[in-house]
Amino acid sequence: MITAFFFLLAIFLVVGVPIFIALAGSVMGAMLLGGSLPPAIIIERLFAGLDKFALMAIPFFILTGNLMNVGGLSRRIVNLANLLVGRFRGGMGMTAVSSSMFFSAISGSAPATVVAVGSLLYPALKKNGYNKPFSIGVIIASGSIGIIIPPSIVMIVYAAVTGVSVGALFMAGVGAGLLYGLCFLPYCYYIARRDKVERMPPPTRDQLWVGLKDSSWGLGVPIVVLGGIYMGVFTPTEAAAASVVYSLFVSGFIYREKSWGQLFDSIKSAAITTAQVMIILSAASVLSWFLTSQGLALTIADSVLSLSSNPYHVFFLINITVLIVGMFLDAASIMVILAPLFYKIGMQIGINPIHLGAVLTVNGAIGMFTPPFGLNLFVASSLGDVDYLQAVRGSAPFIVLALLALALLTYLPAISMWLPRMVYPGV
Repeated sequence: MITAFFFLLAIFLVVGVPIFIALAGSVMGAMLLGGSLPPAIIIERLFAGLDKFALMAIPFFILTGNLMNVGGLSRRIVNLANLLVGRFRGGMGMTAVSSSMFFSAISGSAPATVVAVGSLLYPALKKNGYNKPFSIGVIIASGSIGIIIPPSIVMIVYAAVTGVSVGALFMAGVGAGLLYGLCFLPYCYYIARRDKVERMPPPTRDQLWVGLKDSSWGLGVPIVVLGGIYMGVFTPTEAAAASVVYSLFVSGFIYREKSWGQLFDSIKSAAITTAQVMIILSAASVLSWFLTSQGLALTIADSVLSLSSNPYHVFFLINITVLIVGMFLDAASIMVILAPLFYKIGMQIGINPIHLGAVLTVNGAIGMFTPPFGLNLFVASSLGDVDYLQAVRGSAPFIVLALLALALLTYLPAISMWLPRMVYPGV
């Protein structure tokens, strides 16, 4: 039955059917061809995969990002980031990175970050004298920070399948996301110096004050989410719901750049995005159940541990595996399929599950712009005169920098664990 499953999965992926059909359909086909279990159990597992309280936060965070983007926050964030770092050599490139970090603290989505920041900064980067490959590459790569810095939808999925604390994962994402973004900044400086890009004039105090005041309402979203969780006012799911109320108030009554009809359209868009995410998670949970019930997950775990029980060696194997899988699957699907397996392996050799979650999330972020199927590479085509090959070429140097960040995060766990240990002493 395992052979039939892998054969069908390969056919589905080559043909190019939607990923949720490839995952669930290959399991059903294998069961029909050689299994004794009733196919109806697949329907049960589809629903069971979504019957997790932590997943309730996902539609709220998606809606928050949509409301704030439509409401005009992305323009204000880019302006603030430009005022803060635009004065330095390579400042416009650094603005792209820092804007993505700010916006990631609201959207929780890599593609949304690419579109929101890239639509404003991609033309500005080229106008300022940056070459086209760098201009698109920095947008694509920094957009992947969207799934690292909390609130992260991918981290919620990891928490749902492993049972670890969402709040502790969010705190780990702060250190991981800051490291990830900071690794891109020296390259921005190098490119600007190599291509002799002119510096921008430093802002005045009045400009800084106006920019900060203009964006302060929007930047209150991460304060509501992380502050509420840290102070014990909200659970992560309640914080997600509170962020929707806050973002609706800010977009509808403070910024007032869009009509209520347009805000309602963003709600419909969030519903569609939520459905897309949930159906993939549901199908991936079927695959996870199938691999576990057939003993394949345990066999893989034993095989990995037979090679080495050294956490450093095991982490290296985990990273290589997820980086390869990330070329073909999105980060949320990877979490559902592989996180339970790696969680069991990590618990056996003493890897902290919070640290493991941060490392897997960064792996997933790298996969978002790694060819051939990195989603950000395809989303970049919405920015204008960008084709797939140009996106791949531009993102290549940033993949190397992201791998450096991954190595530092993997083997220096204090980077991701310092904040969770402060907030959650038991961790």
